[in-house]
Amino acid sequence: MRTFILAAFFERIETMDRTTRKGALEMTAAMLISGTIGLFVLASDQPVINVVFWRCAIGAVCLALVCGYLGYLRRGLLTGRRLAIAIAGGVAIVANWVLLFAAYPLASISIATTVYNTQPFMLLGLGALFLGERITATKLFWLTLSFAGMVAIVQAGPGGGGSEYALGIALSLGAAFFYALAAIAAKGLKGTPPHLIALVQVCTGTVLLAPLADFSTMPATASAWSSIAALGVVHTGLMYVLLYGAIQKLPTHITGALSFLYPVAAIATDRLALGHALEPVQVAGAAVILLAAMGMNLGWSPGRLFRAAPVSR
Repeated sequence: MRTFILAAFFERIETMDRTTRKGALEMTAAMLISGTIGLFVLASDQPVINVVFWRCAIGAVCLALVCGYLGYLRRGLLTGRRLAIAIAGGVAIVANWVLLFAAYPLASISIATTVYNTQPFMLLGLGALFLGERITATKLFWLTLSFAGMVAIVQAGPGGGGSEYALGIALSLGAAFFYALAAIAAKGLKGTPPHLIALVQVCTGTVLLAPLADFSTMPATASAWSSIAALGVVHTGLMYVLLYGAIQKLPTHITGALSFLYPVAAIATDRLALGHALEPVQVAGAAVILLAAMGMNLGWSPGRLFRAAPVSR
């Protein structure tokens, strides 16, 4: 099955034009960077609100410098409507970060990130509710498959689930929902420099979280400060410029296909850096969720999945 997925991915790459290929490279880099976020969040040894606040604040400084250098701080680039959309996206992004970061110590980086990858199904639901999009039988198949993978992951937790583990799953699902809202907002900002979008969003987060941050609990070591700085500079400034640039260049199905690199990178980071190995049932559940997400985003039919089975031998 892994061979089939990679073959389908490279088949898509070969047919891309120059702009789309650039977007694919940006998306790939963004997803690989994203996969290491959990490691730096845990290494910061800070309350979740503090981590997100410092990520926003440091990211805002970096992005302001970038936007100033590129000439994006002049008037006219953001209309009132676009500014409002960017701010709304910022609120969604902040909620997404808070929930996902809170899920890491409860469900592990691997499980939280895998469950978070149900975001395409959140988009499916939002499209049906607010945009009048039809939920076809094929999409319902992938949704059902994803739900089966979710059940396997939940049941494989400590004690058949465990209250903390279940809370981590719920927080990850909430984070996926808010990411879907942010993705919809980004789609409404085509033509706006992604650097400027990211700047507005992290500034929004800084303002929202400043009253909630606990400044009496500051990072105590150079290592902790380094982790906070990396989250602001690399995982925010650099990563979100790449991400939004890619979203504006790529069709939705390619964006969804490349997003599977994020959980793969996170699982590898969790295993190699922290020594967290998934149970066999969790591995199976994670694989089912990722396969379902890719199937829906790439427009696969269930029949194609079954026909591809011999390739994995």
